[in-house]
Amino acid sequence: MKKLFITTILTLMISMPVFADGKQDATDFFNKYVNAANTYSPEIVTMYSPNAKIIRQVIKPDGTTVNVDTDTATYIKQMKLGQAGAKLRNYKNNYSNIVVTDLGNGKYKVASLRQPSGENYKLKTYMIVKKQSDGKWQIIEEMMQTKVQTFLKYAK
Repeated sequence: MKKLFITTILTLMISMPVFADGKQDATDFFNKYVNAANTYSPEIVTMYSPNAKIIRQVIKPDGTTVNVDTDTATYIKQMKLGQAGAKLRNYKNNYSNIVVTDLGNGKYKVASLRQPSGENYKLKTYMIVKKQSDGKWQIIEEMMQTKVQTFLKYAK
């Protein structure tokens, strides 16, 4: 009886970290993303699923919002164009209030507030990440609020 009890306790202790791994892996992936973005690493483009849903939520001067959806290829192209100027200005984003939620089916939502360099305001953002069949984590959906009005020209 004592052996069974000890075996059960050991099994539980060994398997507990397995249940927490997904959430921790999603958090680690997010931290890796932030580092890649803030250092302008070319790795950033590999962090998006080829068919990710990308949403830029533009906050208009009157406080209303407009969602601007785009595909991954277009977004990456725009990102690469913007990186040169951003790198010269040493532009970075700081993230706070990071909350990771298990959505089931191996998907995790990482929500946070993003503070762009030189600004005193914070903007809502989230990404949904999923571990792919090859073991690599990727962003399958992303929403970032922005006050950059030029994105409105892409609104449908």
